Amino acid sequence: MTARALRLLAAAALLAGGAALADLPRLPKDLLLARSAESPGQVTFRHESHVDAAKPACLPCHAERFSLLGKNAEPARRTAVTHAAMEKGQACGACHGKAAFGFEDCSMCHAQ
Repeated sequence: MTARALRLLAAAALLAGGAALADLPRLPKDLLLARSAESPGQVTFRHESHVDAAKPACLPCHAERFSLLGKNAEPARRTAVTHAAMEKGQACGACHGKAAFGFEDCSMCHAQ
């Protein structure tokens, strides 16, 4: 599937789920993640594209991996996430490359 087809599919899914997302509690604003010198473009984390409207839950991500409290609080805001770390299953790589789309298309995450 081409990058354009994936983006269109993602947009259609978001539009279809728009009504369900409207029923969710107010989600946090978009987060601009720390950017390394090698980054091909800014990465913006959007909660809307990561929340399952049918069964919304914060704890799968925020219990440990992206803790809101303590020493691990919001690590992506302070330290750039590298592809090497993601390939080891750290940060975004806990899902991306496994349960979610992989790393083949930079434009899926990086704004050009």
